[in-house]
Amino acid sequence: MDIRVRGKNVPLTDALRDHVEKKLGKLSRHFGHDPVVAEAVLSVEKDRQMIEVTLPLPHGRVLRGQESTEDMYASVEIVVQKLERQLDKLKSHAKARTAHSAAERPTPGDEPTDGTVVRRKTFPDKPMTLEEAILQMDLVSHDFFAFTNAESERINVLYRRRDGNLGLLEPD
Repeated sequence: MDIRVRGKNVPLTDALRDHVEKKLGKLSRHFGHDPVVAEAVLSVEKDRQMIEVTLPLPHGRVLRGQESTEDMYASVEIVVQKLERQLDKLKSHAKARTAHSAAERPTPGDEPTDGTVVRRKTFPDKPMTLEEAILQMDLVSHDFFAFTNAESERINVLYRRRDGNLGLLEPD
């Protein structure tokens, strides 16, 4: 696993870089021989020490973890635990899906004030079921998720409503 660490408003010491690489390196056991690149961004805002880790996985999935405490080393420990739980959840979902498939054959930063785009994101073009999209949205801890629906082969947007339920936007 390739681990890229960078600091934003924080001096990135060798000891801190080594700690992040060592802790994130433990996640490599989940990937076997698949090439995976983890990107960790460390930052400081006031008295909060934050780490954000993005882990693009094979087959178009993305894991994301973010943590903020008063101690950077503690933030690293907690975010790695979060990522471990996400990976375990993903594995158990894959096992359940495999078991289900065997039982039944499936059929084939800052708010912009002037409207300026300040960030651009891409999403996997791999078609997925609604169930997979819900899992992926939970894994990246976002309130919305754009995906190509495997049934309709069209772009859909899944979002979390204020009442905690989910909504789905589909083109006409």
